[in-house]
Amino acid sequence: MISNTKKRRGFLKAGILLAGSYMSFPAVGGSANPTNLLQHKEPLNPELVKEFVAKAHKDLDSVKMLLEKEPNLLNVAWDWGLGDFETAIAGAGHMGRVDIAEFLLSKGARMDVFVAAMLGKLDIVKSTLEAFPQLKYSKGPHGIMLLHHARQGKENAKPVLDYLMEIGAT
Repeated sequence: MISNTKKRRGFLKAGILLAGSYMSFPAVGGSANPTNLLQHKEPLNPELVKEFVAKAHKDLDSVKMLLEKEPNLLNVAWDWGLGDFETAIAGAGHMGRVDIAEFLLSKGARMDVFVAAMLGKLDIVKSTLEAFPQLKYSKGPHGIMLLHHARQGKENAKPVLDYLMEIGAT
């Protein structure tokens, strides 16, 4: 009979071998070496980040121009103070700028439940809130609630607004 110590050693060896084999194959879309992700990179200009997030509240043409100039702006967040972080797509979300949100999504921006509410994506909002019911009380950037985002989506987001009101979201 094999002792528990030998079983653990065998398990650890198998894990090390498996990890090593993973490291020898290139990852999808890049190098197999995860330390490449950790290499020091220069931060983006803070004023450019602030401008991009601010423009995403209201100005699609400027968003397109800035993103073309600096593609790494896509998912940046600006801290307006006291941890009030906001991304460009979040700004578009609470302002009801479907055009800006859809453009950013087409470029690979990260979706969240607030933007999904504004865009009228009932399936996303409903499945998220069924999995995490307390999120119906969560606050987005600037403390803006889900109901506001759904209202900003106007007629397209009416089913989301109705659902949020039915479940007592704020």
